[in-house]
Parts: sequence; C-alpha cells; structure tokens
Amino acid sequence: MDNIGRQESPDYVQTSLAGAMALGLEPGSFYRNAYPGSLNLLMTYQDGCRANCSYCGLARERWAEPDEHTFIRVKWPVYELADIIGILARPPQAAAAKVQKLGRICISMITHPRAAADCIDIVRQLSAASPLPVSVLASPTILPAGGAFFQAVKAAGADRVGIAVDAATAALFAGLRGPAVGGPHRWETYWEAVEQAVKVFGSGHVSVHLIVGLGETEQAMVQAIDRANQYGAQAHLFSFCPEPGSRLGGRKPPAYGQYRRIQLAAYLLNNRHSTIDAFAFNGHGKIVGYGSRLQELLGDDLAAGEPFRTSGCPNREGCVACNRPYGNERPGPDLRNYPFSPDSSDIDIIKGQIWDE
Repeated sequence: MDNIGRQESPDYVQTSLAGAMALGLEPGSFYRNAYPGSLNLLMTYQDGCRANCSYCGLARERWAEPDEHTFIRVKWPVYELADIIGILARPPQAAAAKVQKLGRICISMITHPRAAADCIDIVRQLSAASPLPVSVLASPTILPAGGAFFQAVKAAGADRVGIAVDAATAALFAGLRGPAVGGPHRWETYWEAVEQAVKVFGSGHVSVHLIVGLGETEQAMVQAIDRANQYGAQAHLFSFCPEPGSRLGGRKPPAYGQYRRIQLAAYLLNNRHSTIDAFAFNGHGKIVGYGSRLQELLGDDLAAGEPFRTSGCPNREGCVACNRPYGNERPGPDLRNYPFSPDSSDIDIIKGQIWDE
C-alpha cells in the first residue's frame, strides 16, 4: 500500500517522550538526572497494530479518550525519520548534551504486515548515519519462518534482538495475547523466534522481555527466566502498570516485594550466580529462599543495587543503555526499575521491600 502523504513507517517513527526530550524535540527535565541511554523508536501505521494484547496501549480494541492514547503510559510523538537521523548524525562537538548521553537505538516493531521489511529499512538507515549500536524488538507473529528476518536485520546493521514474550506461562499468554482475546500471537511462535535469534546473533545478544504481575506465580516467572537463559538469552524485566482503556486497565501493579524477589532471581540467573534448583518456593509459588543468604550472594549493599536497576541492552562499553527512565512508575522515591545506580538510601528502601507484601 502506498504511504505517500501518510505519517507511516519507514519514513516516520514514534519515539518515547523521554527519547524526544533527549533529542531536544520536546521540553522537560529528568527526575534525578536520569537521562535515557537508549533512543527508543516505535514503528507506526495508520491502521495500527493488528494484535490485541490485554495490557497494551497499542491493542486493536483498546478504548481510551483522545488524551489517553498512550503506550507505556506516555505519549509517543511521531517524527520524520530523516529529522531524527539529522540530529543523530551531528558531530559530537555540535550535538546537545542529552544526545551525547545516548548509547543505543532500539526499534520496536508492531504487529503489522509491512513491519518486517520496513524495520530492515529503518535499521539500514540508522546504522549508516549513526555510530550508535542498533537493536530491534521483533514481533515474531509477522516474521517469515526459518529465521530469515534475523539474518537480514543483522546484515542491515543490528547487533541485538529482543523478543517480548511478556507472559510467563503458555496459559497466560493464550489468555492475554492469543485466541482468548482475538489476538494473533502464539506462545510456541515466540519461543521459536528466541531460538532462531540466538542462532543468528549468538548467546547473550538476544533478550526476552517478561512482565511481572500478569497473574503468574513467582515460581512460574523464575521458570520463564530460566528458559530464556537455557536458550542463551537474557531476561529483561518489566513491572506491570495498567494502561487506561486496556482490558487490564483496572488491575493493580504487583507488590513491591513480589517484584524485588523476581529482580533478584533474574540477576542471579542471568549472571550465572545461581541456578533455579537452588531456589525455594512455598506452596503458593512464592520465593522464600535463594539457596544462600542474600548477604552471602550479593554483599551487604546487594551488589550495589545492580539487581534493581533497569535491565536492557548495553552501549558499546557494556553498560546498560536501555534504562527506560520511569517506564514502570511515576518519578518518585519508590522506584521499581532504577534508571541509575541506587544510592545508600535507595538500597535501604529496597531492603525493606524484598520480603514485604
């Protein structure tokens, strides 16, 4: 379909509000100077996403007032890709300070029949114009079989890929993303894509996104994290936060204790500091132990708070770039994912939350 005159990908993309602020396209400041380290771009089409995920702001059947058309609870303004490239291509001495803090570009696909080919085009343009590494959050449902997309997007310049499995179990996936809500996604398709992506990009260069608080037990979430690791992928965590007008718009976020325990489990498993067999769960699937005291595993400062920082793709120096400032909550003292290194007062708060409900 001809997209002349339409603000659609590949010529146009949306960017997170934080990303637009970092580019100097939107005004604003960042709580505790938590500048975004990754420019998150979202592909866009006039007829929208074909999926219908119960918790998503892009869902096909989401109802919302015009001023509530958000994704991850913030607006994603549309910009011409050429304008973004023009900003990114400026020499370092001419770039704004916030732009200089960017360490990665991430392109998120939506479930649309044109998205696979258009994503490869966008990756090629950005890789040619900017020295920043480029990653892709892929939508497996629309990809050709056999891993050809992953080979093509790597050849275009991407160095990493993410797969948003989101739900921890097959039953939850089907009930929130699949047939039960009229959605096209299938659990097996997503995990097959993880396996294909690892074959192309290599172990440690693929991530699996998981959302805590969709109705799973802590044990089920730990098993999903372990499964991602078994494929050679890293698990990146998100805390559920309701989108107005979505099917789960009335659900509450998970308790801080639940999220903290899963964060600890993900840190220990992703970094091979422990195994799932060492963990202990009660009869309700709640984590009640990690095999050793946390001080023995992480030290009194809980590994300087690293388990509770946002987990995401790194910059070229190996530090987390995709810190997604306040993607899980409003700015304030009780953060779920810290977009910076927690200080001693933050760690005291975290310690009080781990076993608290």
